[in-house]
Parts: sequence; structure tokens; C-alpha cells
Amino acid sequence: MAKLENPVLMGTVGAAQGLRGEVRVKSFTIDPTAIGDYGHLHTADGRSFEVLEVREAKNVVVVRFRGVNDRNAAEALNGTDLYIERDNLPDDELDEDEFFYADLEGLEAVDTQGRSHGTVTGIFDFGAGDLLELKGPGKRPVLIPFSEAAVLEIDVEGGRLVIDAIAAGLEEEEQNGPGSRRRRPPEDDGD
Repeated sequence: MAKLENPVLMGTVGAAQGLRGEVRVKSFTIDPTAIGDYGHLHTADGRSFEVLEVREAKNVVVVRFRGVNDRNAAEALNGTDLYIERDNLPDDELDEDEFFYADLEGLEAVDTQGRSHGTVTGIFDFGAGDLLELKGPGKRPVLIPFSEAAVLEIDVEGGRLVIDAIAAGLEEEEQNGPGSRRRRPPEDDGD
């Protein structure tokens, strides 16, 4: 099969499970066992995998693919990202304020003053909540929290999201502005 035109990452293969070709997969679907509901899964290099069985495990799902019949074949898939074509996702099931994480990639991040902070180049979850990676021209990528405090508005059709630069950790709050209090240095009592 040819490479996908608009791939959406659905999961990543981990270690082999047992001796009969099953693999552990970190699923990125809301219902982890739904990873097989969107048709064949594809790799970045164009290989295609049909899901035969899916069952839940602790933090992953255990998947059996057609043609992967032994532990060696399963181990060879370790670290493989699995994608589907974006058109296979059911847009009609989304509410008005819902979106797919894949739709965020490429959006420009602007603050409330209209200043650009780069575009979204990735969404990550390292266990403490989702993070958006922003990359601007000539800048290093930065991670900001994907929270209501940091991300104020998401406009997928308009190609942008509005962020609070302070809540996102991109700017610091003014310390000595109007209304701020300054501490006096301790007085020297001469001792």
C-alpha cells in the first residue's frame, strides 16, 4: 500500500506478549480497545496490519494482527507507530466543541495580544497531563500545558489557538507593576 496522505497516530507497538505473535500496544483512542474499529492500521513505511483481536491489559491493549504468528515476528514490531488515514475518523460523532488531537497539529499559537508563539508540532502525555509542543521560526520547541488556563480558545477551522502566555509558562508576570508590593530590605540593627 502507498503511504498515507493525512496520517493520524492511533497507537505504538510495545513488547511482544506471549509466544503466539500478540503485541502490547499503547492505544491513543479514547476507548483503547477501539484501535481496531477504524480499519487496517498502517506504518509510516506503508505496511498494513489487520487487527484480529484486541483485549485490555493494565495500561495497554494486547493485539493480535493477521500474519504475525510468533514471538519473533511480534518482537520485530516493537516501537512501530500505527496510523490510519484521517478520512477514516468519524467526524459526525464529534460534538461542536470536540476535535481530534491530530487536528491541533499545525495550528498557530497566538497570545491574547495577537503575538505568535509558533505552531503546534506535537501533543504529548508523559503522565502528568497533556502538553502541546510549539515551534516557532528560529526558536527551540517549547512545551506548554494543554489546560483550560493555558489554552483559552481552539479554532481548528481558523488555524489557530489562543493561549494565555503567562499560564502557559512562556512569559513571566510583572513583579513590580502597578499595584504590586515590594518588600523592604531588612534593617541593619548594628549588631
